[in-house]
Amino acid sequence: MVGFEIGAVPHNPDGWGPPESGSASVAVANHPSNVPFAPFSRSEKLGRIADWTRNPPNAARPGSRQGGGYHAADSAFDFSGDDSFATLAADEDSSFRLVDTSAKSHHHNPNRPKFNPRWRFNAQNARSQLPQRRDEEVEARKREAEKERARRDRLYHLNRSQMPQRRESAVFKSSVDIQPEWNMIDQIPFSTFSKLSFSVPEPEDLLICGGLEYYDRSYDRITPKNCRPLERFKSRNFFKVTTTDDPVIRRLANEDKATVFATDSILSTLMCAPRSVYSWDIVVQRVGNKLFFDKRDGSQLDLLSVHETSQEPLPDTKDDINSIHSLSVEAAYINQNFSQQVLIRGGKKVAFEEPNPFANEGEEVASVAYRYRRWKLGDDMYLVSRCEVQSVVDTNNQKSFLTLNALNEFDPKYSGVDWRQKLESQRGAVLANELRNNGNKLAKWTAQALLAGADMMKLGHVSRGHPRDHFNHVILAVVGYKPRDFAVQINLNTSNMWGILKSIVDLCMKLKEGKYVLVKDPSKPQVRIYDVPQDAFDNDYVEEPLAEDEQVQPPVEEAKAGETEAATTVDDIPTEDINDKAA
Repeated sequence: MVGFEIGAVPHNPDGWGPPESGSASVAVANHPSNVPFAPFSRSEKLGRIADWTRNPPNAARPGSRQGGGYHAADSAFDFSGDDSFATLAADEDSSFRLVDTSAKSHHHNPNRPKFNPRWRFNAQNARSQLPQRRDEEVEARKREAEKERARRDRLYHLNRSQMPQRRESAVFKSSVDIQPEWNMIDQIPFSTFSKLSFSVPEPEDLLICGGLEYYDRSYDRITPKNCRPLERFKSRNFFKVTTTDDPVIRRLANEDKATVFATDSILSTLMCAPRSVYSWDIVVQRVGNKLFFDKRDGSQLDLLSVHETSQEPLPDTKDDINSIHSLSVEAAYINQNFSQQVLIRGGKKVAFEEPNPFANEGEEVASVAYRYRRWKLGDDMYLVSRCEVQSVVDTNNQKSFLTLNALNEFDPKYSGVDWRQKLESQRGAVLANELRNNGNKLAKWTAQALLAGADMMKLGHVSRGHPRDHFNHVILAVVGYKPRDFAVQINLNTSNMWGILKSIVDLCMKLKEGKYVLVKDPSKPQVRIYDVPQDAFDNDYVEEPLAEDEQVQPPVEEAKAGETEAATTVDDIPTEDINDKAA
């Protein structure tokens, strides 16, 4: 049986506790020497033999009761008065080194600021902690930021000043100067035209004059990659004769073939009036029981508007090649040349009953046929209009009439769509953009094709060779549409067209005999009717045309010296020959 062995317990005959002798006979085994015995009271709780971590608040005065954290139990563990630890503490202090495990920079800079969250938001200490060099860098950055901000503001205001104003702030001029002696009879807002509707029976052809050349189908295969330059036809004459100067219409009026007479360009302007933005005017003459719609001498009706329905207005300076007037003349010039270039020249022609009524014998004229057609507008009310077609094609052994028109691109920055990039792959997007910018012009072309009874309307896409060169152009593509299908596509209601025309005719038929002017308001969607004197627009009321050097014309250097050519602009009308024939 293993027993419990009690070690030797030294006997202290002189008192309580271990003997003071340091002999080996009384030494306790495995016990460090010179360790004092800490007395304790029976009332004290035995938690630890010695507390080496306790730091009294007043360490310099052990046992002092002035410190707020002093307790009576601390005296039992206070060995500061014992000299037995002096030698040991000195040896330990000399060999002890505190190791700092935190990462510190090897190059300590006492002036380096402490980048902590408290310093970041402390505005008072930030300036004091930054060195002088850092202050200079911060100030330099602030100056650079101020310069950059000022530069951006300057560019912003400069761009805003150069940007075109919105359509709402654009101010357009009236197409005719309203004289003080004119009496305004009525004004019709376009909102009253929206619900009008009228159906007319099929028209009948009274007479066809002129001659047509065949259309060249190779132009249907043109793409922007194999475009063709637009040619000039200076020797061919184009006639834009008003209603009362037409000898055929005068003859039909004398024969009482109808009560209302007009041309297709005038009728299309009235039918598409709600889509118009620019001002226009039409002269109305009531003679007996007949009504004549005329264009005024010097009128801009024969010119083609450009970007009329766009939200960004064009510049209104005559010197700018992108102004309203310059682009209108350029568009008419392009339209005339395009209508002759896409024909088979030198081939067979189609001749009709009578030759061109406006050309002299032996004079070279453009390929055009005038169809004098009659519609029934009501009881004993008929309308006769001169309609134009520019070409003809053979389809299933039958001749089909064509109208030829050209859309022109002058600067992709204005239109927003680059034809050379989008025309071949996104033709629908190009057409939608043109409907937004030139909706009135496309609607008038469609109305003219419907009035003329054309089987197909060809739309050419003609662009400038360079945005700043308004003399040289290229044909990028030619697209064909059926007039009725295209009218549905552009939301052009034929019944509403005839309803608008019928309401205007009924209103004018109620007027007394005399001369009147329909003027589209330049700033409001409405049309006004003025009673004007009989001699109006004869002398003093004529709108003076631009000087020859201000008009958009082909380059002078290409014309041969000494060569005299016939005038080909849309404003040149041989009224002398017309009057001779009419007489």
